[in-house]
Amino acid sequence: MSLDTETTPRARVGAPRGKAFLSLFKALGRGWLRDRSQVFFTILLPLMFMVLLSSVFGSTGGSTPRVLAVGEVPVLEGADPDDVAVAAAADLDEALALLREGEADAAVVQDGERVLIYPSPTSSTSGAIAAGEISALVDDVNVEVLSAAAPGEPVLTAEVEEADGGALRPIQYLAPGILAWGIAISGVFGAAGTIVDWKRDKLLRRLRLTPASVSTFLGAKVSVNLVVALGQTAVFLAVAALVFGLELSAWTWFAAPLVLLGTLAFLAIGVVIGGIAQTGPGAAGLSNLVTMPMAFVSGAFWPLALSPEWVQWLSYLSPMRYLNEALQAVVVYGEPPGAVLPQIGFLAVFAAVVAAVSWKTFRFDEL
Repeated sequence: MSLDTETTPRARVGAPRGKAFLSLFKALGRGWLRDRSQVFFTILLPLMFMVLLSSVFGSTGGSTPRVLAVGEVPVLEGADPDDVAVAAAADLDEALALLREGEADAAVVQDGERVLIYPSPTSSTSGAIAAGEISALVDDVNVEVLSAAAPGEPVLTAEVEEADGGALRPIQYLAPGILAWGIAISGVFGAAGTIVDWKRDKLLRRLRLTPASVSTFLGAKVSVNLVVALGQTAVFLAVAALVFGLELSAWTWFAAPLVLLGTLAFLAIGVVIGGIAQTGPGAAGLSNLVTMPMAFVSGAFWPLALSPEWVQWLSYLSPMRYLNEALQAVVVYGEPPGAVLPQIGFLAVFAAVVAAVSWKTFRFDEL
């Protein structure tokens, strides 16, 4: 008898809260689906950027890097024409001029044991990919020398200045970065715009007059954002794989918790912006001011190693860099979750710190 009297009140308290949460979750979810601007910025805009950048940097990844051989370059003699398209250049000045005009992806000079690689300055990603292919050729030659047990033969060394990206095809490099950027704009714009709307409509003040608590409402809103982020990730990776030929690793499933953690970090930024902004255009402007520079300093669109040194240092403060690196590690390189623990740690600390700042600075009495 005493057991019934103790459990019944708890059930009566828990059930209404659960029903309120589910009702709010469904209502907010339907509201998100009906908001065409949110659907556009969350799903369509990242896909448009993937199409555009993939076209600029090599489209579906089937393009062959164009390499200029300056003088005699023996290492390129064994190159497969399907992997590297080799053309001759009279001298280095001519080769560099052609690189600046976008006529090639890299130039190569071989001086004895040294193989000097000059990536394209006008197309950073394609230049990095060409450099990766040439470095792979150098490695193949070295393996042949060692396997042939010819100690008298010199071992080649490849020297590439500020080249990154390995032998990745364009879509393999671009997809994780654009996905990270899409998660960022979805979280920041979504939270900032929602907060401003709440201020305008005095929603939380009205909510206090209903049986649902403010915490239940906020929990439902955050849950909707997390579900949207998972859907956004699934759609994006499916399109990248089926249409653009992105090769997904066995650890791709771990992108889900990474995206959820990244979404929380960017939602926290959006709450701070929403607390500052007073109008919708103001929130959009501040969100752009944060997300666009962050994309350019985080390696989302091109290798960080090809950026100025001050940009590389600044990128260490950006959560988008760590989300991009973690997604690329598990989705493209197939590294296990343990390999991205530093990135996970930074995102978790960043989300907690910014959430604490937003909680301290946000004024609920304005709503």
